[in-house]
Amino acid sequence: MKHIVHLFILFLPILFSLSGCNSTPATGEMSNDEILKVLDAKINKHPNDDNLLYDRAKILMKMNRVNDAIVDLTRATSLNKKEYKYYMLLGDAYFANGDVEHSYSSLQQALELRPESAEAYLKLGEIAYYSRDYDRAMDNLGKVTAKDPNNRTALFMKSFIYKETGDTSNAILLLRKVCDIYPDYEPAFEELGILYAVHHNPMAVEYLSTANRIEPNNTNALYALAMYYQDGNKMDQAEEIYKRILDINDSHKLAWHNRGYIQLFTYGDYELAVEYLTRAIQCDSTFLEAWTNRACAYELMGKKDLAAQDFRQALEYDHTYPPAIEGLARL
Repeated sequence: MKHIVHLFILFLPILFSLSGCNSTPATGEMSNDEILKVLDAKINKHPNDDNLLYDRAKILMKMNRVNDAIVDLTRATSLNKKEYKYYMLLGDAYFANGDVEHSYSSLQQALELRPESAEAYLKLGEIAYYSRDYDRAMDNLGKVTAKDPNNRTALFMKSFIYKETGDTSNAILLLRKVCDIYPDYEPAFEELGILYAVHHNPMAVEYLSTANRIEPNNTNALYALAMYYQDGNKMDQAEEIYKRILDINDSHKLAWHNRGYIQLFTYGDYELAVEYLTRAIQCDSTFLEAWTNRACAYELMGKKDLAAQDFRQALEYDHTYPPAIEGLARL
């Protein structure tokens, strides 16, 4: 009958920055559309100006017109094969388009022009990470840390590789190093706290609380902390944190769901459980766990017709969902 929602998934932020997209031509308060019109006019007059093509590609990337950016960058690199930043942005564009092979080759061309580029090695490392080629990822990231042992991005990415390959000890060591060197880097505190929480280590409280102090409105760390308390049967602490999450984001379906779960299976307040689980369903009408747990609340209240309706609704979204099948069988 019981089904609780965990969210202990390590989160890897997108480290693949759009290089060059933060610097645009001096255009005051012009919108991207207006800048694009200016660049279109200039390129019509000077179609072989590779720098203008690069500038337009940056704007196109900002506008999520990745294919058009690739066209401009391909032309720019054909006109000028010696410009490192062209290949870097082209690598970004291909990566954004899901074309790993061409992204990798573009970054390799950038490295031929600037062999010591940490940025290029970091991006190559990320491509390999997402391709699950962990040896290649570690090789590229190792080239960065060989010259800069405290490079935050490289250390952070390495920690994920250790985690995914089952080397929890080294993952924790690297994350602790990042936290020590960069005490305001919230993602490292959050991920280390989540990793400790998964292993029921009390250190989770310290790191998740620090992550929340650094980024008070980031509900990921708060949710992980609430789940740590809930798994440890400290329901009052969990409930207080769920309330904080909902103060930040009233549409946080997992917080509503887990508050309902606590009321249902810990405190036996079935009516309040129905209220909270209904809020979770209002946030996401396909939320299977909320439907089945609300059905359980109705079942325990003796409202079998309503319970059956909710179990059937869950099966509308997934006809193989075991808790709903088992619930209907009980009724």
